[in-house]
Amino acid sequence: MSHYTKILLAQRPDHRPVGSHLFEVQSKEIPTAGPGQILIKQTHMSLDPAMIGWMSPDTESYIPPVELGSVMRSSGFGEIVESNHPDFTVGDKVMGMIGWTEYALTNGQGINKVQSDIDPEMALSVFALPGLTATQGLFNVGKPKTGETIVVTGAAGSVGSIVGQLAKAEGLRVIGVVGSDEKADWIVNTLGFDGAINYKSDDLEQQLTELTPDGIDLFFENTGGPIQHAIFNRMNAFGRIIVCGMIADYTSENPALGPNWINIIKKRITIQGFTMPDHFGEVPALLAKLTPYVMQGNVQYRSHVLEGLESAMTGLNLLLTGDNKGKLIVKL
Repeated sequence: MSHYTKILLAQRPDHRPVGSHLFEVQSKEIPTAGPGQILIKQTHMSLDPAMIGWMSPDTESYIPPVELGSVMRSSGFGEIVESNHPDFTVGDKVMGMIGWTEYALTNGQGINKVQSDIDPEMALSVFALPGLTATQGLFNVGKPKTGETIVVTGAAGSVGSIVGQLAKAEGLRVIGVVGSDEKADWIVNTLGFDGAINYKSDDLEQQLTELTPDGIDLFFENTGGPIQHAIFNRMNAFGRIIVCGMIADYTSENPALGPNWINIIKKRITIQGFTMPDHFGEVPALLAKLTPYVMQGNVQYRSHVLEGLESAMTGLNLLLTGDNKGKLIVKL
């Protein structure tokens, strides 16, 4: 009998880097699909910032934490190798919440077919959580208008890079905040952003002022950090702040204080947080909105691929340090 590897969450993260001490690697016999089930061989797995929150013990979050002793949660791409389900056929390419495992047995709930001509990296980089999150946040929460100015933090990341490109396609002035000069060059000269700020550089407020001469109408927040205050202070009246992530504080013992609320009153600013699990029922509509931009060449991406399932245990740290270049994916 052949075996496969899966990785369980063994303990909650502390303030050390994410690593093998948090997980348990198990080898199990490959199962057989029962009535109404499918067996998926996963080939590519997504690593996302949200995973840091999923590992925490917080029961008041938007999604229950991963239970200790269970397979670590993640979305992935794979192929059906056995099917007793009427809606799936052996050879179908599929995507969904598969988890940190080489094989997954499921009744098909939450598993979606993928067109056979879509590359796995493109599927996970664009049509999975990054593209869905960007589309929901920008259009349904932010409600952008042609001619407005948007600032996107984490702009070279999987979500931020798509937000910026969609906004640019809609005729907005797009400024991205990134963590390196290389990433700044990429979002401006490859993705077409109007400007970029390396948050590790000096004179952040002056740079922001020069790049947003007409103020800021939309702020798509993915990271937190000190530049948040400078962006908030340049918001225009009736500006909208879309809060998608706060990775700078995910592992912090003392999360940073937010901006003073006086400007929310003075400028009538709308601030809204959102998460994709609230909108999984809207995925077909979101894909219908996103797909034309992709087909017209308005959305580019790049992937940062790690090799082997066990690389995920330390690979998550790349998201915390910002050392990943593009969508972080594990190739199994």
